[in-house]
Formats: sequence, C-alpha cells, structure tokens
Amino acid sequence: MGGLSRIGVALDSDLLKRFDNSIAGLEYANRWEAFRDLIRDRLVAERTAGPNATVVGAVILVDDRHSHGVTEKQTELQHENHELVVSPSHVHFDHDSCLEILIVHGKCGQVEKFAGRLIGLKGVPHGRLVMTVAQPASGIPQHRNGKPHTHKH
Repeated sequence: MGGLSRIGVALDSDLLKRFDNSIAGLEYANRWEAFRDLIRDRLVAERTAGPNATVVGAVILVDDRHSHGVTEKQTELQHENHELVVSPSHVHFDHDSCLEILIVHGKCGQVEKFAGRLIGLKGVPHGRLVMTVAQPASGIPQHRNGKPHTHKH
C-alpha cells in the first residue's frame, strides 16, 4: 500500500445514519474501514466487469436431493467445465437439501455462463455466484488489515 491520503466527506445526515446502522453489526473498527471496503468493492466490480477479466469465486448452490437427476447434471457440467473448477465441496444440509460450493477460477464470462447453467438447473431452488479479482490492483494480495497475504510453502 502507498502512503495515506486524507480526505473530507460531507454526507446527508440521514444517509450517514442509515450507513452507520447498516454496518453496526459488522465489527468494523470505525466507519472509515467500512468506507474503504466500499471503495475496494467498487474497484473489484470494475475489474470483474469484462468477460475476459480473470476472476476467482464461488458458485453456491442449494439443491433438492429428491429432484431427479440434479446431482448427475451438476457433475456433468463440472466435468464439461473442469478447467474452471478448482475445488468442489458437498454438504448434506438435512434430509431434503444439500449445499454445493464450487471454488472457480477463470475468465469472467466463462465463469458466469457456467454458474448460470448450474443455478438454472431444475432442482436448484437457490444459487449464487460470488466473484472477485484474482489479484488486487497492487499485485500483492492484502488482508483487510492492510498486511500482505502470504503463504509459507
């Protein structure tokens, strides 16, 4: 991260109150951390906007295990798109439902199309795709506290 720049922001009092209420349970050290996260989210959204942007993410699916063929169709789609699937995880929620989480990596357009096909399957009552950029703008992954993200090998 570069040096710090200070800015002043004037906001409508009602807007600021609504913002403070919306972040109250998120355990930010202060509202400025929440503002920084909003800015980062906006920048990530811009970087994932193009179909050729490289993204990482998760496809989260809830499926009805009694729906005929849904598991087989999900598996078939994963095999057809194996280059996008980094890691699948399958959890049995209860007697009727399962949670499928697929960690994905690839071009945004391909990931969105793959996720849409999975989410659109009969027997998937709810699904969501969450994406972020593979590398932040600085090129060095950062934790929320601003420290570099590193792994010991």
